[in-house]
Amino acid sequence: LRVRYRIDGVLHEVMKPPVKMKAALISRVKIMAQLNIAERRVPQDGRIKLKMGARVIDFRVSTLPVLFGEKVVLRILDKGNLTLDLSKFGFEAKAEQDLMRNIMNPYGMVLVTGPTGSGKTTTLYSALSKINTIEVNILTAEDPVEYNLMGINQVLVRNEVGM
Repeated sequence: LRVRYRIDGVLHEVMKPPVKMKAALISRVKIMAQLNIAERRVPQDGRIKLKMGARVIDFRVSTLPVLFGEKVVLRILDKGNLTLDLSKFGFEAKAEQDLMRNIMNPYGMVLVTGPTGSGKTTTLYSALSKINTIEVNILTAEDPVEYNLMGINQVLVRNEVGM
């Protein structure tokens, strides 16, 4: 059992709680994320909302069955730190111009790829905010919906109900 933070893509171990706490810690996180604490054979995804001072912080929770138990991952979704200004993302000038030109086209497709935590969702939400006007109808299919965007129709993909 260990607790690690990922900072700029690198994992840093911050503590090793006693192994006897493992089941209780995992159960507590699963309860807070409204997951099935008895289910350890299939991956589960959930969310935790915590009020910290005046701010509400969202955590995405994922569990994964592994050889000796479960792996639990929490991702911080801090709306207070969310910026939708593409110019602040560190793109090279040409890359930003190309992205802007492509998202302004009324047709076509833009693919945004990268590892977990690399900024895909933030980049896409920023691009959507650029084209989000009263004249256009924007519909997204997301799994999960990480942030609510005003004026955009966001659909949560739910395989269990055929959506």
